[in-house]
Amino acid sequence: MAEKFVETQFPHQKLYNGIQFPSVLSPNPKTPLSLSRFTQAIKTQKAFLDSLLLKSGAVLLRGFPVSTASDFNDVVEAFGFEELPYVGGAAPRTSVVGRVFTANESPPDQKIPFHHEMAQVPEFPSKLFFFCEVEPGSEGETPTVLSHIVYERMKERYPEFVERLEEHGLLYTRVLGEDDDPSSPIGRGWKSTFLTTDKNVAEQRAAKLDMKLEWVGDAVKTIMGPIPAIKYDKTRQRKIWFNSMVAAYTGWEDARNDPVKAVTFGDGKPLPADIIYDCLKILEEESVAFPWQKGDVLLLDNLAVLHSRRSFNPPRRILASLCK
Repeated sequence: MAEKFVETQFPHQKLYNGIQFPSVLSPNPKTPLSLSRFTQAIKTQKAFLDSLLLKSGAVLLRGFPVSTASDFNDVVEAFGFEELPYVGGAAPRTSVVGRVFTANESPPDQKIPFHHEMAQVPEFPSKLFFFCEVEPGSEGETPTVLSHIVYERMKERYPEFVERLEEHGLLYTRVLGEDDDPSSPIGRGWKSTFLTTDKNVAEQRAAKLDMKLEWVGDAVKTIMGPIPAIKYDKTRQRKIWFNSMVAAYTGWEDARNDPVKAVTFGDGKPLPADIIYDCLKILEEESVAFPWQKGDVLLLDNLAVLHSRRSFNPPRRILASLCK
């Protein structure tokens, strides 16, 4: 165990094969930490932190001196992971400072279903950070679930369905307005999705993501895939449920989008609703949700863990950062 960090437990954790999920680290009470000492400890104990993330898939840093977005940015940079720009994602977000931006800004009464970050595009983050700047008034947790557990349970219950997924992958379809729509959980407009106001540049950037665009006036229909729905986590040597199937089918809904049409098998055939909703049940059953506390930093391995967001009563301000 690293001297600056103490592994602690809290009632919300689950135990899988003797490993706590998520891992929780708190400061060692014998060595009080300032922010600069905390970031230095991250650098010197990087091997320990990396091994813990590899083992658990998620690490919650609780009780450390992280108060502001700028503090959080210092913590992210201390880990030394390369930044991944948010290009091609669906969530409305605002840049805050450095590598930090807001988590999904959709209205507080809306849930955000389980997903791997940017699973519907070829270039996705390997890791993501969340930071609680303002605690929720109530609820507003960010539930997490181990992806390989979901795969194993779905494979056991629906072997033919999973076989079809592995053979055909998934096709994602979404209609984007010109500008961001803050009333929608997938309301990111095409200008901020592709970080440009030029349709030609948008097409070039979409092409790099293997995404097809069909313009409808100032709006655009994006078609992504077929893209694999099951991946192999080489580091941990196991298959993972790496897709946005449930998120798209149950949550990609607004004035422009019908969630049932948002995702299909890679050959264009519709997905069976009963299996999708049973998968949602499995995700909920296996998930861990803990109440956010101000200053919490949550590091997720995006290949190991899916995450979601529960509805909440304001205030709540969760910030995020993505890493390659």
